[in-house]
Amino acid sequence: MSAIKLQVENREEIGKNRADKLRRNGIVPGVLYSKGKSTAVKVNSKDFDKVYRLAGTSTIIDLEIEGETVPSLIKEVQMHPYRNQYMHVDFQKVDMNEPVRVMVPIVLIGKDNIKTQPSVLMQQLDSIEIECLPKYIPEVVEVDVSNIDFNTPIHVSDLSIFNDENIKVLMEPDDLVATLVTAAEEEESVEEEPMAPDEVPIVGKDEEE
Repeated sequence: MSAIKLQVENREEIGKNRADKLRRNGIVPGVLYSKGKSTAVKVNSKDFDKVYRLAGTSTIIDLEIEGETVPSLIKEVQMHPYRNQYMHVDFQKVDMNEPVRVMVPIVLIGKDNIKTQPSVLMQQLDSIEIECLPKYIPEVVEVDVSNIDFNTPIHVSDLSIFNDENIKVLMEPDDLVATLVTAAEEEESVEEEPMAPDEVPIVGKDEEE
């Protein structure tokens, strides 16, 4: 059983208007997915926020629902486009004996010890998709960048999990994780034309609850 627990309830409030009412009352509508089945659920927004900050999408949590404890992953979280508000959450029930696919955060360490200076460290990949049994899911993947220089970027194949026999990496070996560039190159990379108003994506539009 996981040390992180979250109380959820079955949800009868279906439809946009009823989901909006839940949100106004501090409740997040969601869905719990399992093999061939989906269950509409709801969860207290403050309780969910605490758990989400701890677990992210790569740590198994115990959902307590209707007297049952269900090991699960937070699979997807939808946020309001401009308010700090959870709109919807998807949970995935986990079978501890079957592999699952998850996105695991990549954390760069040793930034203060980079020898090539002056320079700017650019992280190209924030997370990596893997497949493994739940017990082998790492909370994060740490990468020591202290020895990086302009000619030796870090690729997926350089990650510690790439050669782990218990973990299948679902990204290309030559995908870039981090690079070191000069300040001039960094300035050029951030000079982008602003999007026209009609090109700005509208998050959550026409979503089904």
